[in-house]
Amino acid sequence: MPELSIIVHGPDTQGHLAELLDSLAARPLPDTEVIVAAVGDWARETAEGHAARAVVLPLPDGTGDAAARSAGAARARGRWLHFVAAGDGLPAGAPRLVAERAAELPDTVDVLLLDHISSTWRTTGVRSADGPLLARTGRTEPALDTAADLLRLAPLLGNRVLRAAFWRAHQDRLAAGDEAFTAYAALLHARRVACLNQIGYDRRPPRPESLPPVTAERHYAVVDRYETLLALVKDRPSPHAVLYDVMVRDLLRAFTQEDMPDPVAREFFRRASLAAVRHRPAGHLRPGGLDGVRHCLLEEGAYTRYRAFQAAGRTRRAAGKAVRTRKSRLGVKVREQQYRRALGRRVDPDLAVFSAYWNRGVACNPAAIAAELARRAPWIHPVWVVTKDNAPLLPPGTDHVLPGTRRYWEVLATAKYLTSNVNFPDAVVKRPDAIHLQTHHGTPLKRMGLDQTRYPTAARGMDFAKLLARVDKWDYSISANSHTTRRWQRAYPSRYASLDYGYPRNDVYYRAGAADVRAVRDRLGIAPGRTAVLYAPTHRDYEAGWTPRLDLAALADRLGENTVLLVRAHYFYGTAATALAGLRHTGRVIDVSSYSPVEDLCLAADALITDYSSIMFDYANLDRPIVIYADDWETYATTRGVYFDLPSEAPGQVARTQEDLAEVFASGAWRDEAAAKARAVFRRRFCEFDDGHAAERVVRRVFLGENDQALPPVVPPADRTPAPNPEEATA
Repeated sequence: MPELSIIVHGPDTQGHLAELLDSLAARPLPDTEVIVAAVGDWARETAEGHAARAVVLPLPDGTGDAAARSAGAARARGRWLHFVAAGDGLPAGAPRLVAERAAELPDTVDVLLLDHISSTWRTTGVRSADGPLLARTGRTEPALDTAADLLRLAPLLGNRVLRAAFWRAHQDRLAAGDEAFTAYAALLHARRVACLNQIGYDRRPPRPESLPPVTAERHYAVVDRYETLLALVKDRPSPHAVLYDVMVRDLLRAFTQEDMPDPVAREFFRRASLAAVRHRPAGHLRPGGLDGVRHCLLEEGAYTRYRAFQAAGRTRRAAGKAVRTRKSRLGVKVREQQYRRALGRRVDPDLAVFSAYWNRGVACNPAAIAAELARRAPWIHPVWVVTKDNAPLLPPGTDHVLPGTRRYWEVLATAKYLTSNVNFPDAVVKRPDAIHLQTHHGTPLKRMGLDQTRYPTAARGMDFAKLLARVDKWDYSISANSHTTRRWQRAYPSRYASLDYGYPRNDVYYRAGAADVRAVRDRLGIAPGRTAVLYAPTHRDYEAGWTPRLDLAALADRLGENTVLLVRAHYFYGTAATALAGLRHTGRVIDVSSYSPVEDLCLAADALITDYSSIMFDYANLDRPIVIYADDWETYATTRGVYFDLPSEAPGQVARTQEDLAEVFASGAWRDEAAAKARAVFRRRFCEFDDGHAAERVVRRVFLGENDQALPPVVPPADRTPAPNPEEATA
């Protein structure tokens, strides 16, 4: 019996079927079968040209997608079914990845979820936003009731693989609607699910202009879809709440973006309103900002007011665009006017705004400070600034605002505390009684701020006058060591106070215990007794895109079967995928590019390989081996500018070629006495203030107003006890 049946189904309307079948024929797998449920003559003729390696099932023109999928599944012999639309694609090596991951799953898992990319006539290989959700689940196999956020994944059949026995047991219920219905229903009926945080599908949506006009019935069917699905989860609180949010978002998007005639739009809105009221979970809170207004208008069935709200929004956008075009600062944007009005209100002493990595979510030093603030000053209310794409990934209950919304400008204008590891917008005014806390997000090896003026490659497009204007708003700047304090004084010259307290995000390296280390390794699927090596390269300003610097398959082979590579870099598929597929199956290469937080990865790793990334300074707190792979050091130092000569002051062994790197591990030099001595010197220099109490010092000084003399003194490096290494944690 094959492990996997790939069921290609539907008409060949875009002419991609030959490409898909060619790719499958080029890399045949002994435990995988291909079934083509070909709809129409064109698809049938194309499929019959590949009949030597595929089972061809001709279906008459006009056969619907659901019927085609069912017909293909009826002929399938595999234990798992992967439905692939004839117009979509499978990245090279994806079938092997899927088959090998599926083979290791227990019978209690009914659905395997994959990451995907999207390709259109304009773009190729755009990665989805699903990666962090999949990475968060790791290699666990949860029931949906404990992992309901998985309902936020793109509702495609191609990004989920179904156990054949599960499909057959629930076929009537799974095939009762469109693709999105089946995608959601599969999760709702599954006993348990598993995730593969790898690219397993290439979605190729046709241009909307090439499709027939959407009928009124098809618009209304979207509402019916969610009504049916929500009826399935009315007694399951977590899936109910998440699916309800997904429904409201999707119905409002359809109403706003799809071109419906007015009578159809009115009826769609009426039905959507009834569904929003009928299925609203008990105690459900509407979102803040403009999304909350839209939600409220929908529940009230206020079609006319919603259209007026839309028109006002279009007017505001048109006015803003016109102003930008004229490059005038008079009435530039409605949101700035709102901000100016909000500046007339008093500062709220119990309001704190947090942002990390250009509004990506709860992370880094701001996250550690916010967590400590919740423990020590729960009366101070935190609000996170997060982009729309990242908002669904926030921890449950996180109060947040979307950039540019009315509430966004209001909290920026009235908050007592503004904390970020990058920058707030240039338009933000520094109020005298507000406090701006700059946490930064790393110890600098590369030159920063004004020190970049002599390096045009690194400083391309940088406005140094605006940079200094932002720096002048800082009240406090956090530093992890004297090296950083001195660098910031020159790179960011201004009157702020330097808080030489350590980086709050690094506290976990002294507070985590053996159970925490084991839990992270379990989530990542690292078997007990294996050595885990984290590979985390940095960005290079002189490269237009990402360039692989290591042959990971070859490196993994040299490191041996007992070593696992945790790779935090660009995702892999293409020529390297086939070589890496078997290594992934055995758990020897794990792509952790989407995993957050990175501190977990450091806790899980026995050693670190990096080049010039600031992760080396953080990881050194754990007092575990670090190997520097400096294959292009001279180019990097010349184009980016650096503060010290890393190869001569490294925290461990330095390799200049891949062969050197492999030999460092093969010989044991990565953890020998010389490496330990270099690491000790490096830790004394760059882990100077990190001792597990940084967040406490920051909160007590900045938010509670205590003076430095009252704060816990920094524990000397020699007297600190970092988190146990994996070997100790599993002993």
